[in-house]
Amino acid sequence: MKKLVLFLLILVYGVSFAQNDAKRISQYNVENKVAILGYDPVGYFTQGKAIKGKKEISVSYQGVMYNFSSAENKNTFLVNPSKYEPQYGGWCAYAMGSAGEKVTINPETFKIVDGKLYLFYNAYFNNTLKSWNKDQNTLKNQADNNWKKIYK
Repeated sequence: MKKLVLFLLILVYGVSFAQNDAKRISQYNVENKVAILGYDPVGYFTQGKAIKGKKEISVSYQGVMYNFSSAENKNTFLVNPSKYEPQYGGWCAYAMGSAGEKVTINPETFKIVDGKLYLFYNAYFNNTLKSWNKDQNTLKNQADNNWKKIYK
């Protein structure tokens, strides 16, 4: 009987985690389950720039795959993944704040604010980081609220 109860508990937790992973994948900006278009999330913090990761050095965190430029960066990520994950599921921070919309990003256009990674759209003469910088506090608060509504 104890084995049956233990099995059922494991099954329930497994289904719950699988549902959470599926929810993250459906809400996050991923391509083939890979976040940040394959860029290394730790590189933004340690090297201060966008660095393309390698698919051979990757890890899945709650269903979302991250690529890294080095094994050291991968290990750093594994210690505290939430520290390095981009805000708003990797969608454009400005668009999330101004309109509550999921807009793709240019992984080389970013800003770190209060130890968090924010990514921005930058194409066709439209660099949303410039707009974000004009009213960062208001846009950040609005983006936080909008993301909570999207990612319930």
